[in-house]
Amino acid sequence: MQLKDNITALATPAGAGAIAVIRVSGPDALEIGDAVFKPYGEKKLGNQPSHTLHLGQVHDGARIIDEALVSIFKGTRSYTGEPTLEISCHGSPYIQQEILQLLLRKGCRAAKAGEFTLRAFINGKMDLSQAEAVADLIASDSKASHQLAMQQMRGGFSNEIARLREELLNFASLIELELDFAEEDVEFANPDQFQDLITRITRVLKRLIDSFATGNVLKNGIPVAIVGEPNVGKSTLLNALLNEERAIVSDIAGTTRDTIEDEISIGGIGFRFIDTAGIRETEDVIEGLGIKKTFEKIKQANLVILLLDSEKASHSMERLNEIQVEVKKIKNKFPLKPLIVVANKVDAITAEDQETLKAVIESPLFLSAKAKTGVDELTDKLLGLVNTGALRNDETIVTNSRHYDALLKALEEIEKVQAGIDAGLSGDLLAIDIREALYHFGEITGQVTNDELLGNIFANFCIGK
Repeated sequence: MQLKDNITALATPAGAGAIAVIRVSGPDALEIGDAVFKPYGEKKLGNQPSHTLHLGQVHDGARIIDEALVSIFKGTRSYTGEPTLEISCHGSPYIQQEILQLLLRKGCRAAKAGEFTLRAFINGKMDLSQAEAVADLIASDSKASHQLAMQQMRGGFSNEIARLREELLNFASLIELELDFAEEDVEFANPDQFQDLITRITRVLKRLIDSFATGNVLKNGIPVAIVGEPNVGKSTLLNALLNEERAIVSDIAGTTRDTIEDEISIGGIGFRFIDTAGIRETEDVIEGLGIKKTFEKIKQANLVILLLDSEKASHSMERLNEIQVEVKKIKNKFPLKPLIVVANKVDAITAEDQETLKAVIESPLFLSAKAKTGVDELTDKLLGLVNTGALRNDETIVTNSRHYDALLKALEEIEKVQAGIDAGLSGDLLAIDIREALYHFGEITGQVTNDELLGNIFANFCIGK
């Protein structure tokens, strides 16, 4: 990896705008800045204090490209940990490209995806898990995903891992020391304290591993499948939840031939609603494929909304019996999946009809998707089914699958250490599994890494970050 040269990239989205920001980072950043920028007052950027702003002109020889504002960060006092400048220019795509091409001619190269943050990691400005949180923060589209990324970027997760790793490393050193003095039969590592540490590490690792189930859905949005007979109002409900005409609505049964997905934020939590094809017997091949997809989406969803036509159901014992069978089938097949039964078209039935449905269906919600009445009760119910306690209490929640995998491997090695303690194994054998556990801890924070791993992680970043 080339990390000692000068890089540049557009830090704001491509396209026209009021302003654009172009970053330069590297050992010669300020010298390059002096070559392309003349501050008003005939100053030199290299002679100015760090963290200052300067108004002037970007020029290519005698040709003035733009009037711009330049921020300078000297020494290691920057995001990347190396001299950096940011050019805030007018947001014309032409001006942006002219300045970028000028910087490339003056000794920069185009930065790769995530290279500014990679340099921040290499230069010790943040650890690897914090660097990954930068990408999550940029991608966050709900209060929950933003909160999770901020927590990780502040170092809550990595600090917890670093503390455990340091304590385990201290004990590993004491065990290694005992091996050096094996003939003297001395004891440096207190067995009781070591057992307490292994017990505590096991408990913390299991808590973090368990948190991934919550963290993953909060980060990516909670998938909710809307299922039911054709023409019960699934697409209308999706439109009511999204407050837009996202799905096609008609009186013709089987209008939805494929799944339609969209995401909204409810109470700061992202929900990904999936409008599925109606479940019924059909000879239509295309509709049949849509119904097959419906069952696949139920399997993938975290929550299921079974929507029924309250008018049709309350006036037909046959339909009521069918609904009971459908509810039982979903609950038997997916016993751990929360199921909400929603009776739509409530404006078309009487209070007596509602009581008829309540006698057969456990705790149904009544609403009118067309009139958008009762939708708030449904969103409240959805929020109530999401486990956000850990988020509210600012507990560490794992959201990254790479971290989850490393935690699983670390736990496996710690359990081997515990088994070795129980079997009375010698310190040299315990040390092997301890070193493996330390390795997996180091993978999370970046104390153990390689170019391939870093390349895979930072390839998912945007250019300019």
